[in-house]
Amino acid sequence: MFFTRQNTPRWLIFLIDLLIVSFSVLLAYLLRFNFSIPVVELRPLPTVFACILIIRTGSFLIARSYAGIIRYTSTSDAFRVVVTVFSGSMVLALINLVTYFLVNKFFLFPFSIIIIDFLVTCMAMITFRMLVKIAYLELQRPERTLQNVIIYGAGEAGITAKSVLDRDASTRYKLIAFLDDDPGKIGKKLEGIGIVGPDKLNDLLKSHTISQVILAVQQFDTLRKQELVDLCLEHGVKVLTVPPMMEWINGELSFSQIKDIRIEDLLEREEIKLDDRQIRAELMGKTIVITGAAGSIGSELARQIMKFHPLKLLLIDQAETSMHQLELEFREHYADHYPRFILADIRNAIRMDNIFRDAKPDIVYHAAAYKHVPVMENNPSESILTNVNGTRILADLAVKYRIQKFIMVSTDKAVNPTSVMGASKRIAEIYTQSLNQDGEPRFITTRFGNVLGSSGSVIPIFRDQIEKGGPVTVTHPEITRYFMTIPEACALVLEAGSMGKGGEIFIFDMGKSVRITDLAKKMISLSGLTLGKDIQITFTGLRPGEKLYEELLNSKENTIPTHHPRILIAKVREYNAGKVSKQIDDLITAAVSGQDTEVVRAMKNMVPEFISQNSIFEQLDKK
Repeated sequence: MFFTRQNTPRWLIFLIDLLIVSFSVLLAYLLRFNFSIPVVELRPLPTVFACILIIRTGSFLIARSYAGIIRYTSTSDAFRVVVTVFSGSMVLALINLVTYFLVNKFFLFPFSIIIIDFLVTCMAMITFRMLVKIAYLELQRPERTLQNVIIYGAGEAGITAKSVLDRDASTRYKLIAFLDDDPGKIGKKLEGIGIVGPDKLNDLLKSHTISQVILAVQQFDTLRKQELVDLCLEHGVKVLTVPPMMEWINGELSFSQIKDIRIEDLLEREEIKLDDRQIRAELMGKTIVITGAAGSIGSELARQIMKFHPLKLLLIDQAETSMHQLELEFREHYADHYPRFILADIRNAIRMDNIFRDAKPDIVYHAAAYKHVPVMENNPSESILTNVNGTRILADLAVKYRIQKFIMVSTDKAVNPTSVMGASKRIAEIYTQSLNQDGEPRFITTRFGNVLGSSGSVIPIFRDQIEKGGPVTVTHPEITRYFMTIPEACALVLEAGSMGKGGEIFIFDMGKSVRITDLAKKMISLSGLTLGKDIQITFTGLRPGEKLYEELLNSKENTIPTHHPRILIAKVREYNAGKVSKQIDDLITAAVSGQDTEVVRAMKNMVPEFISQNSIFEQLDKK
């Protein structure tokens, strides 16, 4: 009955507890008198039994110690047993004192019996519950497979991960070893399991059939993590990771939170150290506008800016659903002082003017843009109307209302552009630079590559394709891209914006470019699949406007360092504001009339380095 899916009846648990109490009393007397109970102690024994049973029965009924589901016994249940038994023992001690003072200095039973009985009763009741729990776990699913596991990290997270595995009812886990970097722990045992150094991992993978390696380290060097994962993948071993303790539910780790390691975890770099004092001085008490606020970059900028306590934060976007979701998030986390959410199109000059006039912003972070290369290649006019004209509307309002700073979020695709999207962003850069003059506003441009996990980016697409069984589609075997996490990119935007004096194009250190084919292969391996057997990679050819390699600097540009090692300043040629404004007027006129070919021709005249690739507009490059 204990091991079926039905819960054990409470009356049966209650009866077993009373049997344990009877056994404990008898054992207490045997231990107290060295298994030879004197006759003088035997005479009152029936009275003692009756008294103890009555007290224990009352305490069990009051505390309802029998009411828990016994196969799910936890530490809180064990604590309740101890408190209940202790309370009953205190009542017995009180009865003993009463009989001593009222009945001719006669103790009903020795105090040592009370102590021994307390210890035996607690131990027996808790042991009974734990044995039932273990028996249920073992017998309920006898078909459970055995999996060998290694846990990297012999700290609190590692111990918690082990206990979570022990509680899992679907699989039996055998922990082979703990790995830890701390020399003081190596060679010791933790809960009976040996602790070894990371250099022993390869030997363990060779000598045992390991199914999983669980990373239970809160701070992990990225390079070390990549090396460890690569080694595990070579042996066909799955890698899982324990989330940071702050993400545990009510301070407790659940099995569902131990997840497969993601490719994003392997592409992360060391945490950026920001000059918080300078950024705080820049943002605290200011009125700040973010365009494209519902996007990946805009929303993360908003989250990070809120930490610096702006006076007002206005979030502008035209994506209704995304804005609604973002507003729900901010209402939950910033109930007393959350931003103002404005549904608006940056191409609407009158609407934008009204917002700027009413808000009187001090700083604008302009992240709104069309960003998908193939889509913009097929819609050049829309690219101009949003990426160029929308930027011009905002920049002109920044001049009109004398805001302090205008920080534009650009892209590495603006360097030697091969696509309409990249060229439109370069033209937007040129226009804001041409407006920069001594004093305010100060126009600043930040330029970086792809961000991990943004909507429409390659990693979510690959993940979806892998979940569907493939194939995973890559445009070209040799295509490479730079990647940066969204929080990292936004932190650098804030840092660059705070240090900018006006007119700069800040470029970010994107690290090493990543070969997309290698990225796809690693994601397949991390999913536990075998390339060529479980899933395929197919090459579809470069998309319109797409190039093999991204660049961060034009060949005619050079850079100068800043105080931040990951931020450089690109030195670019200056542009005449009047001439640039006239060229953009012609561009917008062509875009409004939908003359796509003329739009692209004008873009190439304005950005001579714009050479189309894999596009119908390549004909415009022929002399």
